[in-house]
Amino acid sequence: MDRRTVLRATVAGGAAAFAGSLWSGAALAAPAQPGTGPYGPLGTADGNGIQLPAGFTSRVIARSRQAVPGTSYTWHNAPDGGACFAAGTGWIYVSNSEVTPSGGASAVRFAADGTIVSAYRILSGTNQNCAGGATPWGTWLSCEETSRGFVYETYPQGGTAAVQRPALGRFKHEAAAADPVRQVIYLTEDETDGCFYRFRPTVWGDLSAGTLEVLVAGTATSGPVSWARVPDPDGAPTATRNQVSGAKRFTGGEGCWYADGTCWFTTKGDNRVWAYDVVGQRIDLAYDDSLVTGGTAPLTGVDNITGSRSGDLYVAEDGGNLEINLITPTGVVTPFLRVTGQSSSEITGPAFSPDGSRLYFSSQRGTAGVSAGGITYEVRGPFRS
Repeated sequence: MDRRTVLRATVAGGAAAFAGSLWSGAALAAPAQPGTGPYGPLGTADGNGIQLPAGFTSRVIARSRQAVPGTSYTWHNAPDGGACFAAGTGWIYVSNSEVTPSGGASAVRFAADGTIVSAYRILSGTNQNCAGGATPWGTWLSCEETSRGFVYETYPQGGTAAVQRPALGRFKHEAAAADPVRQVIYLTEDETDGCFYRFRPTVWGDLSAGTLEVLVAGTATSGPVSWARVPDPDGAPTATRNQVSGAKRFTGGEGCWYADGTCWFTTKGDNRVWAYDVVGQRIDLAYDDSLVTGGTAPLTGVDNITGSRSGDLYVAEDGGNLEINLITPTGVVTPFLRVTGQSSSEITGPAFSPDGSRLYFSSQRGTAGVSAGGITYEVRGPFRS
């Protein structure tokens, strides 16, 4: 069985395995059993209320409305989508703020040993900045999740003003992912009848001009697709999703991640993870909780998504039991971490440090269950490479 087949999951003790491999096409020897994920079962909650596999630890790096440790900068409310960028011998973690008005985005800079060096604002005066995506040239695309929202290109290193990028379309933006080989930016739309887009810049590395296209396909969950130009990326008076006949509808587009010829994206309305094969130009289901048999679906409330050096996908939950779930290249689906005592929150912004040794994420509303209660975490441990 290969990626072109809708993969069915079977559950055993809270872990799940697809009937075939998502990446290599090799069949699994047997359904996954408890503890067969790469890091084993979750332990008891640590002092931060996070359950992690053995060998992993967590720390809080920021709290909404409080100064980031070691700095005088006050962290934003409702931390959402995020990414990491190399910065000299250290790195930077950027995070959106999903509030209206004055959402924007902030950054935390780390030294080589993980010490926090500084924190600062990289985008101001925008609304409902939900997710986004990193570019190969080191900028962060911060997306407004509002009707006819914009994408803003921001500069994690600081010192350069953010730039509005209307050529990427005006719609209810969620996430973005860059494909450096085909030189396109993929975009998700958070509408119940939203679409999946790609932007082809006139010049790669310059997002001021280019062509916005929408994915066109039938109603099937797998098969070949095509792309059609969106006539009016400004989205008025006709919304971008309604301008092209045959544009495929997705129920609430969320996270988006590109790696090795596949663009993965999630849809919250039907709790699915999709795989767009950029070479074969086809879409397939990588995960669908309605196809889980033999137990409870391990992953519900799909949202932000990121990948690791090993090819593992990490999918954050908005709902469910507040986990980041792992999908391995062999099709195992299993919890990697669980946040306890924060049932009114959601997990956002998963991103790995450039060396792959640290995972960052946020609990958007924290223990208080309000946007002012957001908490941003770092997890360290023996991540496989």
